[in-house]
Amino acid sequence: MFQRKFAPVWIAVMVWIAWLWAMQSGERWHLFEANYFMSLTMALGSFIAGATSEGGGAVAFPVMTLGFKISPEVARDFSLLIQSVGMIAAAATIAFTRIPVLGKAVLWSSVGGAIGIALGFELLARWPLPPVYAKMLFTSTWLSFAFALYWINRYHDREVHDHIERFSGRHIIMLGSVGILGGMVSSITGSGLDILTFSLLVLRFRISEKIATPTSVVLMGINALVGSLYKGGIRHDLAPEAWNYWWVCVPIVCIGAPLGAWFIKNRSRLFVAAILYVSIAVQFVAALIIL
Repeated sequence: MFQRKFAPVWIAVMVWIAWLWAMQSGERWHLFEANYFMSLTMALGSFIAGATSEGGGAVAFPVMTLGFKISPEVARDFSLLIQSVGMIAAAATIAFTRIPVLGKAVLWSSVGGAIGIALGFELLARWPLPPVYAKMLFTSTWLSFAFALYWINRYHDREVHDHIERFSGRHIIMLGSVGILGGMVSSITGSGLDILTFSLLVLRFRISEKIATPTSVVLMGINALVGSLYKGGIRHDLAPEAWNYWWVCVPIVCIGAPLGAWFIKNRSRLFVAAILYVSIAVQFVAALIIL
């Protein structure tokens, strides 16, 4: 009981020990001088990532591309790298504290997501979107989901489920297909599988946001890790600048994301939805003003 209750603490301690050793042995402390702004960004971004269906990349990508004029390619690579730490840490917290998730959705969306992100890197990379289109693709995708979620939640007592009823082959096809699409979006913006699968679960299958949110957190952690390994280990073309941002954000996200997952554990589904509305609306308005 003690270990489960303090799971976020133990996870953060283990990550910090490894990070401190790597920073000291590699003499990387100077990276904070030029990149501290990303540490501040991810302090909020990682908490939102753990508490909602938006991954850390959903905060990092628009802030980096819109606010700091960093190229979408670098922002995407950083998003994948940092979610491989933050979202995996949040997923571990979800597992240790026994927050319910949809295991079948995690399995089949992850399979589709792995295929989709590999296809995205191999096919879409040949026809890169202009930066302004990549930015608006990101914000528009999230806004459309937020509007649909708000529309169905007009009736606060609408029927919701905690599992997919009569799970069958067609559900596998739907989860896998959305996973492929989400993985391809992730190959452009650094996240996407989480919000698209969340949309399918909530809008189509009527799953409660309290169940769909931690499910999407686990999904994005897995997809970000797969994307990072594929792009770094197979394609060998992760942006060097992304690593510089990553080093200064690791100790932040390993605390923020697990805390976010823990924070929503006993919150109502409407509270979770409200956080999504506000964060997505702010992102979209900021994008319109800046672009």
